[in-house]
Amino acid sequence: MSMKKLVAAALAATLALTSMTAFAGETEATTEAAGGEVVFTEDQTPADGATKITISIPDPEESYIGVAAKEFANRAMKYSNGSLDISISGNGSLYGGDTAAGIKQLSAGSLQMLILASSVYAQFKPGMNVISVPYMFDDQAQLLDYLNSETGDALMKSVSDIGITTVGKWTRSFREVTNSKKPITSPEDLKGIVLRVPNNSLYVEFFKACGAVTTPMNFSEVYNALQLNTLDGQENPVDVPYSNKFYEVQKYISFTNHMADAWVVGINSKFFDTLTDEQKDAITKAGDEVQQWNVDYMASQDKVALQTLLDNGMEANDLTDEAKQAFIEVSQSCYDKFKELIADDELFDATAKFTGRA
Repeated sequence: MSMKKLVAAALAATLALTSMTAFAGETEATTEAAGGEVVFTEDQTPADGATKITISIPDPEESYIGVAAKEFANRAMKYSNGSLDISISGNGSLYGGDTAAGIKQLSAGSLQMLILASSVYAQFKPGMNVISVPYMFDDQAQLLDYLNSETGDALMKSVSDIGITTVGKWTRSFREVTNSKKPITSPEDLKGIVLRVPNNSLYVEFFKACGAVTTPMNFSEVYNALQLNTLDGQENPVDVPYSNKFYEVQKYISFTNHMADAWVVGINSKFFDTLTDEQKDAITKAGDEVQQWNVDYMASQDKVALQTLLDNGMEANDLTDEAKQAFIEVSQSCYDKFKELIADDELFDATAKFTGRA
């Protein structure tokens, strides 16, 4: 069955509830998700003299991660009996949009809390790259299991030696390819496609191996480049072409699901140590709970995002099992290069064994 047909039935309930979002400030609002109902915790009122914490995020407060951060904040405040007063700062404004600077500021203590992608942390902790090895993970469930495994947990907490305590390890939607030329149904379809990729060697090596012409570029420049046809396409989770209206400049979205990523919910370790045991437990409990909540929320909103793309003229396609295997084989042909980037063969091999890629 096509992606369009699969989504149509699932969207009936979801679309009716799209407006009920956490950042709108309702009490106990709900929406539909693949795993059931997503419940939003009501906005909390801190007690007088509550400890103030600001969580910095890279995207707008209305984004997926902004909504998840808000849910985390409300739960942590609730569990602390009002002794925490947590707010969200969006668009990377507290670190000037420079994610490397953000990590350094969190490590030094000039930021209290920061939520950033594991792939961004790879410049400080190369092992984080293992999460984004193309086709290392089959789906969200497997990625979630990995993050909660001994290997994955140790990886996500490896930032402790730079002064950061991990209080949440959340998944992101897998990445898909959009372009203006044709559906991507196999690696061969990428040959000659001029594709924007992040400035990360994992992406460059993989898509070059598929035959694409890779163009690392700041994301802020992508829409104009697509509009001017200096780029044929780009790759990102489905919410990115949705929220950035790429349906105006792209015709096809192919559900390649080629790369995973995760969110590191980090707090400065020295600051964390100043909190009471009740406050620490509240933060940790909220971080653990929002892990699955975030999966369900993304599932519901990905459907809304896809339907919007379809309604605005884009065409969607899934990969066949054979095509997915062909992409996996391309990725495996790059493993030696990926291992160099990760710089930890033991970690790579343990991860590949966990996911059945060994």
